[in-house]
Amino acid sequence: MENTKIRTRFAPSPTGYMHVGNLRTALYAYLIAKHDDGDFLLRIEDTDQEREVEGAVDIIYNTLKMTGLHHDEGPDVGGSVGPYVQSERKPIYLEYAKKLIDKGEAYYCFCNKERLDMIRANSEALNRPHKYDKHCLGLSKEEIEEKIAAGIPYVIRQNNPSTGSTSFDDEIFGRITVDNSELDDMVLLKSDGFPTYNFANVVDDHLMKITHVVRGSEYLSSSPKYNRLYDAFGWDVPKYIHCPPIMRDAQNKLSKRKGDASFEDLISMGYLKDAILNYIALLGWNPGTTQEIFTLEQLKETFNYMNINKAPAIFDLTKLKWMNGEYIRMLSLDEFHKMALPYYEKSLTKDIDLIKLSQLLHTRTEVLGEIPNNIDFFEEMTDYSPELYLHKKMKTTYENSLVSLEKALPILESIEEWTFDVLHDSMMTLVSELGVKNGVVLWPLRTALSGKQFTPGGAFEIAEILGKEESLRRIKFGIEKLKELQ
Repeated sequence: MENTKIRTRFAPSPTGYMHVGNLRTALYAYLIAKHDDGDFLLRIEDTDQEREVEGAVDIIYNTLKMTGLHHDEGPDVGGSVGPYVQSERKPIYLEYAKKLIDKGEAYYCFCNKERLDMIRANSEALNRPHKYDKHCLGLSKEEIEEKIAAGIPYVIRQNNPSTGSTSFDDEIFGRITVDNSELDDMVLLKSDGFPTYNFANVVDDHLMKITHVVRGSEYLSSSPKYNRLYDAFGWDVPKYIHCPPIMRDAQNKLSKRKGDASFEDLISMGYLKDAILNYIALLGWNPGTTQEIFTLEQLKETFNYMNINKAPAIFDLTKLKWMNGEYIRMLSLDEFHKMALPYYEKSLTKDIDLIKLSQLLHTRTEVLGEIPNNIDFFEEMTDYSPELYLHKKMKTTYENSLVSLEKALPILESIEEWTFDVLHDSMMTLVSELGVKNGVVLWPLRTALSGKQFTPGGAFEIAEILGKEESLRRIKFGIEKLKELQ
């Protein structure tokens, strides 16, 4: 298998959102294939029909397209080993399940729900792991044919040994051995004719010539059962790459149910797709250098799956935010402006110079979704607390703030060319004349113009964007506010 072309697959279930863990699996599978010019396949695993969510397949296609993880084969692009949707492969699973029955590696099971519930209750009472008791393994050919003819529902079960052990090698976790006494005779084909997840995976991965299987470490415990199926068929076992879980914190896994963001959520919050993909690549993988910013092309070159960690990865929104800010700064001003426009349209109705606003925000924005909160004061001045004028570091008080604004007002009124440079020079001259630190003039000015403690720019940028008339109106309002406190 060493000389064969590397083939990996992303095999999601269409159950709704694209979770961060799912996207990481897709990314790692893609990178492993593309690092060695291999094939990346998409397979839709829809055998659990009850869990399928309408529109979920479109989410899968859209996410892969959006992130640039283009698959070489799949339901929408075709290929030589299709169909690539499991519900369309039912006859294949039945054929292979029967092959195992013929080899004695699987058997028909006609036990009803009551009997299976009783076995489970007995296991719980004895505090033992639940296992099917092989009750139907001893049925004769005639008995089986009679039951099938009578229309009694059945499943097909794997016939696992009860003694000895099964070992397998994982590329990340090494050699893992399990006592066969722990292996249940898992159902391969359900009574509705659909295969179970485990069985369909093994059959499909073999028929689709998958060489490397990438999945979460929660499947480590199922791998011996997979391997026994490969052995039963006499097939080569693919390389397993089990990835560590992605955690919200040291105790809790990421979970959409608990409010953790999916890929779509992060996009709607204003994170850039390339930043998300870059960040997800580093959740459990280390390039072995200090480099943190990678394009998809660089990841293809650099990615070595042997550098995937065993330890769980913590999803750190602060780190993602930082990385997103780096990606925003890498955009051209024009690209940033186009991305910011929808946020301006949501927040602003006043006629202000939006290009100047983008110049101000481009290097000061970490997440696009923060834009409306950062620019709302351009639209409307909120009633702010006078305490904003008090700033220890700037050494401002109510008294010197009032002096600064009263001195600044006539100078600003006299300005004809209302530009950043002219505003800057006039106010710096005032600072010199008053013999004070810059902050004593500039902090009250910024406060009067914005009514906010934090703004994306300083007093001159804000004044230039607001325009002369609106800036003067706000400064006069600030003077009135401060006079009330004297």
